[in-house]
Amino acid sequence: MYIQPSKEYWQGRVDSEKDLLSFRYHQKVSLAELPNLNIDQSKTNKNFGLIGFQCDEGVLRNKGRVGAAEAPDKIKMAMAKLPWHLLEGTNLYDVGNIKCEDEKMEEAQQELGEAIRKLMNTNITPVILGGGHETFYGHYLGIRKSIGPDAKLGMINIDAHFDMRPYDEQPSSGTMFKQILDEDPNCGYFVAGIQPAGNTLSLFETAKEHRVHYLLEEDLTLADIERAKGQLCAFAARHDYIMLTLCMDAVSSAYAPGVSAPSPFGLDPKLVRALIRYIVSSKKLTSFDISEVNPILDDDNRTVVLASHLIHDALVSFHS
Repeated sequence: MYIQPSKEYWQGRVDSEKDLLSFRYHQKVSLAELPNLNIDQSKTNKNFGLIGFQCDEGVLRNKGRVGAAEAPDKIKMAMAKLPWHLLEGTNLYDVGNIKCEDEKMEEAQQELGEAIRKLMNTNITPVILGGGHETFYGHYLGIRKSIGPDAKLGMINIDAHFDMRPYDEQPSSGTMFKQILDEDPNCGYFVAGIQPAGNTLSLFETAKEHRVHYLLEEDLTLADIERAKGQLCAFAARHDYIMLTLCMDAVSSAYAPGVSAPSPFGLDPKLVRALIRYIVSSKKLTSFDISEVNPILDDDNRTVVLASHLIHDALVSFHS
């Protein structure tokens, strides 16, 4: 189900109606409806399209705590209040939400993929607001459709979990990377933030069998971030395109309590921000999604607000 974008979520303080340096996101965002995006395609500046994926059917199937379907609109409301720091000529479009209904997760993922393909083919960089991490499979479908079957695609995931569980019975929010690697020989996978307490030994074996590159949470620090950047750079060099996903359960629950699977030993937000800034600066990056924000379980909107700040940082740093 497609839900049209609405100005309802883009409200906030107005410091000036004329001084562009005083503007906030709600004064700059434009609404554009799918499938026929009504935008000026002659523009050569940066164009971003926010699309929500209102789904946590995958989390439910993965026996997690549901509520992430509420995140896209909540994140938009938090972003609306932030000051606009993007370069002159940058255009940000809210293109609405894809909503999963009647447990039809696979159909919703296909619809999300088609929306992302449309954005890519209209010279708009997709920024996807999940939803459970099953969001990523729809994200992948759209990018693969856009770049073609033969291009080498690198998937970078900031996450506490591999999300490579078996999917013999049905896909879920914990299976999509195994699905993709099993289906697509031209894909590679790098995950940063893995926690041994969040993955069985069997999952580590599965990652090894699929030649997954990963960094443990305990080995990721701001003091040693150059080593991580070096590994990410080497991974990107082996691929024609890369795509980025952030699962918010990678962040310490002290800062991100509103997730399906909180992580007491998760990453510091400043480290996550530094990783995002570095990854999105790559000319090979196609798109970005943020998943597993759960407003129902949040404490004083902390996780939602953190997500909005990280998206802001990604937009400011994109291909910088």
